[in-house]
Amino acid sequence: MTRKFTAATVAAALGLVLGGCSATIPTDPDGTLDSLRGGVVRAGVSVSPPWTDAEAGEPSGLEVDLVEDFAGTLDAQVGWTVAGEEELVAAMERGELDVLVGGLTATSPWADKVALTYPYLTTTGPEGEKELHVMAVPSGENALMTELERFLLDQEVQQP
Repeated sequence: MTRKFTAATVAAALGLVLGGCSATIPTDPDGTLDSLRGGVVRAGVSVSPPWTDAEAGEPSGLEVDLVEDFAGTLDAQVGWTVAGEEELVAAMERGELDVLVGGLTATSPWADKVALTYPYLTTTGPEGEKELHVMAVPSGENALMTELERFLLDQEVQQP
């Protein structure tokens, strides 16, 4: 009886371990990345020249171009929301945005509310300090984050 119980316990544990191996990494539990393919990337942009601008409400700038190029890799369009960082971060927390740009750096005060990408560009700030430029995605969107980071790492981004 003890041998059968031990064998059954080992088999069950092995099944759980092997079952966990079939999980895809990075995870996309809500299917966000898949829903963006062929759809619309909802992007927030705060005005932060030279990285982003929004003359007459039309987003432009290096980071806007990067987001549009990224959307192109997903065969997607971009739906832009222009606002201040605080409003955009709140919209991202509510699940209304997929990507946020606006001259964000790795020292962003929003890092506890959104996920920041790996730095795609290093520049020198006004005080001579190193600035690591990043974009933001909703916290927990690991597949989207990974896809965006892969895209950014493949770009040869030059300081505007």
